[in-house]
Amino acid sequence: MAVRALVTPGLVRAVALSSGRGHLGLSADRPKRRRSCSSSCVRIIAMASPKKVLVPVADGTEEMEAVIVIDVLRRAGAHVTVASVGQEPKVTASRGVKLVADAIVSECGDEKYDLVVLPGGMPGAEHLRDSKALEDITRGQAQEQRAYAAICAAPAVALESWGLLNGLKATCYPSFVSKLSDPSSAESRVVKDGLVVTSRGPGTAMEFALTLVEQLYGKEKTQEVSKGLILLEGKPTKLEFNQTAWAAKVPSKPQVLVPIANGSEEMEAVIIIDVLRRAGMGVVVASVEETLQIVASRKVKIEADNLIGEVSSAHFDAIFLPGGMPGAEHLRDSKELQSILARQAKDSRVYGAICASPAVVLEANKILAGKKATAFPAFQSKLSDQSAVEARVVIDGLVATSQGPGTAMEFALAIVDKFSGKDSAVKTAEAMLFSY
Repeated sequence: MAVRALVTPGLVRAVALSSGRGHLGLSADRPKRRRSCSSSCVRIIAMASPKKVLVPVADGTEEMEAVIVIDVLRRAGAHVTVASVGQEPKVTASRGVKLVADAIVSECGDEKYDLVVLPGGMPGAEHLRDSKALEDITRGQAQEQRAYAAICAAPAVALESWGLLNGLKATCYPSFVSKLSDPSSAESRVVKDGLVVTSRGPGTAMEFALTLVEQLYGKEKTQEVSKGLILLEGKPTKLEFNQTAWAAKVPSKPQVLVPIANGSEEMEAVIIIDVLRRAGMGVVVASVEETLQIVASRKVKIEADNLIGEVSSAHFDAIFLPGGMPGAEHLRDSKELQSILARQAKDSRVYGAICASPAVVLEANKILAGKKATAFPAFQSKLSDQSAVEARVVIDGLVATSQGPGTAMEFALAIVDKFSGKDSAVKTAEAMLFSY
């Protein structure tokens, strides 16, 4: 499988041309015979090293934009380095998610990157702009005709201020459009001008990330990555049953628990946390591991607010589980979380899950009995009630479920809608440039 992914027609042609001979450098007068992969194929694979990508982060970086880009590019096979522009690897993002970087930007200057991607968020974009080390790296990208990109505030606040958008069409978050030297394409969700890609905000981050995959790897790889994301296709499908049950469970500021584990899907976790905090909810992120820091499914490092045992006796108006494997299994196997979920169901309070977790955690803990639900397609067969599995979001009474990374935004906004009303959900979505 790995060999097929690496030995592309373009790569084969490049090897043939570089050798001055046809067919992987074999001379024409050699006898035709079947060759093992131990020589030419190994040499090709060695040449086809993963694309190197730098994603800088800072205090105030928009966590959704950073994590979606990192996750999607790593799904495509890119070697992504997450680097803090500060002196410490840990940053606190714009909605309070604690991300732990792989490196420090000032130590990355000697590396050559195929792509540098700047997430937005404020004051995160300003911190990126003020990093001389990052400016030098990004200027090097431009001078050496290598790709760079930015989203949200970062195109205007960082790239424009460094003079790296001169003569280029770009877009950014609407509040910063006046700072662009050429705002003619500012209404576009994603703009690609040569080697430079820009985008508008959290609600366009998935499109932005997939555009970067296409830029690095081509359309075939983009289609391959897209399949696992459960992307929005046409009108969102949300099914609701027993709608009156939620009405009596709406406090003025809901307190929400989001448990995470090693192997949790980082996009799903971060989107839920970010969106609910934007809507004014109190969200506690709790690790079911022995440490606060977890390593998510695509190796994003996230530090929780608490260990699960520290919140085991707390009251939560709602609990929502991210998916990802083996993260969902770790959530399932947490005795503390099992107890919390059982009490939540017994006390008739809201709970839900996305991706693998509806089947792996909720179904396994027998708290989906009599409930319609959905899950990631590969896990739908494990649900006892199959009648609503095709829906992207399903709410049955006090239980909410959803399918995967590409439905996480819809899932989170549906939760906002149920707790705070349609107007609040629409307002939250509009601020992210997402349609609800």
